[in-house]
Amino acid sequence: MKLKHIVSSEKATLMIDSENKLQFIVDSRASKREIKSEVERVFETPVKNVKTMLTFKGEKKATITLEEEGKAKEIGTSLGVL
Repeated sequence: MKLKHIVSSEKATLMIDSENKLQFIVDSRASKREIKSEVERVFETPVKNVKTMLTFKGEKKATITLEEEGKAKEIGTSLGVL
């Protein structure tokens, strides 16, 4: 499992609402392609883009842009972030 947990910060929840993006802390060895395929498999929705960065804690954070409008809000609600 490459996805560890969803990021539930204020900035992340604003991105869900306004930009249709989700943020996850992921396995530090996971590639963008692996993250994309896992999100598509787990949430059954097409992914447009994946961006990754290392946090100051040394964790890898992935920002995932979804193809379907409003899908991030649906997933965020089901995961209890919104």
